[in-house]
Amino acid sequence: MFNSLPPLARWGRAFFALASITLLSGCDFNFWRMDGHQSTMVVDGSVARQQLEVFYVTCWVSLVVFVIVAAVLAYAMIKFRARNEADEHAEPPPQGHGNPLIELGLIGASVLSLVIIAVPTLKAIWSTYDVPEAEKKDAYEVTATAYQWWFRFEYPSEIAAVNASGAKAPVIAANELVIPAGRPIRINLRTVDVIHSFWVPKLAGKVDMIPNRANFIFVRADKPGYFWGQCAEFCGDSHAVMRFRVVALDKKEFAEWVEQQGQLARNVAATAVATTTTPQFTALRKFAQNEAGITDKFEVNPLESWRTKQLPEKDENTALIAKGRQLFSAKTCIACHSIRGHDGAGVSAPDLTHVGSRTTIAAGLLENNSQQLRRWIRDPGSVKPGNKMAKAYLENKISLNDEEQVALVAYLESLK
Repeated sequence: MFNSLPPLARWGRAFFALASITLLSGCDFNFWRMDGHQSTMVVDGSVARQQLEVFYVTCWVSLVVFVIVAAVLAYAMIKFRARNEADEHAEPPPQGHGNPLIELGLIGASVLSLVIIAVPTLKAIWSTYDVPEAEKKDAYEVTATAYQWWFRFEYPSEIAAVNASGAKAPVIAANELVIPAGRPIRINLRTVDVIHSFWVPKLAGKVDMIPNRANFIFVRADKPGYFWGQCAEFCGDSHAVMRFRVVALDKKEFAEWVEQQGQLARNVAATAVATTTTPQFTALRKFAQNEAGITDKFEVNPLESWRTKQLPEKDENTALIAKGRQLFSAKTCIACHSIRGHDGAGVSAPDLTHVGSRTTIAAGLLENNSQQLRRWIRDPGSVKPGNKMAKAYLENKISLNDEEQVALVAYLESLK
């Protein structure tokens, strides 16, 4: 029955079916809003906005070309269609093939279309690569280094300011890049293993991080905010969960963060007997495979959640924290991680000096709270397949019982 319909009717029904499937597959219509965490259509940075304008130019040029070609095709189909059986055997109308005016016009129109697209595209490429010359004096520099599968962020100007007495620590973060809003940021892109790609859709397009090659990217956040980023180049088993966050702060708040991050690890004196009955551990539940690691509450206002994480936890169990610190050394965590001012000199895993002040762990995959942190410590391989922490557990025969997991969590949460 379907094949018996005229061609236009068949195409119309097929289009209607496809449109219905598309609409029904997204019942909340989020597909059409295009304002998700990693949307390239709703942007908050000057570089991303310039790239969005290039996209719009390309769309408009393509639309004009499509309309012209479709109009000419429709005109030809209607004017020269066979209206009866006699027309089907009639001689074809005069052909325009070889007409120099038409062919030169088509070539000229094609070249003009490409030039219209190329000019803003080249301009955007140059501006994305590095900070404009006129703004370099005000630029803030950060170095982003990619590992399988996480990001290390270093602040060269703050590291250079560390005094010789060792009373302060260099500013080094993992998986959360904190920047001053409204200021151009020059990010040095490096990798220690394979090719990765740095991408924060709402601030700027993706740029590859290539072994033995220095790359750069320029970003600027219009205002304070919390932005999602990820590696956009396949880099191994857990490429899909190699994520990070960018937190843009106003000038005063950023200066306060830098000052806090420049301190050595926080010390909490033991004043009581260790216990696992603290409120955040009342339910040591099991997690399902691939269970989401970010709560709906966090999604409502992630920037405010970040600010909350800068404060010490309520009702800290100081004895439990002290026990966790001992376990951090006893379980050889210090071989890979570093907590400046406490223990460890490892560089192959994230620096944990201020891990308690971050909103996420496991490279942006899990929310940094007691339950998710324990989930990660307990079985990192089930959360992020192939990661080095899971391999270290197997190679060094490391095991942690519930009490030890709780103590380690308490210790890491105290590191603000």
